[in-house]
Amino acid sequence: MDAVVLSNLVKKAKNRDLQAFEKLVEAYQKRVFALCVQLTGNQDDAQDLAQEVFIQAFASITNFRQESDLGTWLHRIAVNKWINITRKQKKAQLVYLDAPVKTGDGEAQREVAATEGNPQELVEEKEFHARVRRALGRLTYEHRAVLVLREIQGYSYEEIAGILDCSVGTVRSRLNRARKAMKDNLQNLSENDEI
Repeated sequence: MDAVVLSNLVKKAKNRDLQAFEKLVEAYQKRVFALCVQLTGNQDDAQDLAQEVFIQAFASITNFRQESDLGTWLHRIAVNKWINITRKQKKAQLVYLDAPVKTGDGEAQREVAATEGNPQELVEEKEFHARVRRALGRLTYEHRAVLVLREIQGYSYEEIAGILDCSVGTVRSRLNRARKAMKDNLQNLSENDEI
């Protein structure tokens, strides 16, 4: 969407023009939802989070100063909402659908039928992605947010600093720690899988 058109839509949305805001939602919903999936780790929670992002965006659009990209502002709302939700759910235990099922005789792996390609490669790829999701889920919310924004969303250090409301030095430090923690988590998960 053209920058001038976006600017006009934002101005109209600031005046509580619901149709203008709906057009903004249409323009940014895929990007916001993609970030929400990466933060939450599943589509259902991502849909809830994305909805909360747009509800808050509409409620506070009058505070948007248009000094940064609207997408960056929406991503900042998404990260902050996700951090707040994560803090509230800190005590809740996550259950992964690809985790082994406990039975009376021990544990059993869930079986998935391959629909195309080499079944062995598909299983290995699925296991790898599951391991990455589990490793990402073990990161602190600060580390997970900075890693997702940089490595998956492709934001610059300066943009991440704006989204997270911190200095570029803090972003670099968190990113360095997040990468190390992710590497350690992946290694620990691999070692535990081999045992």
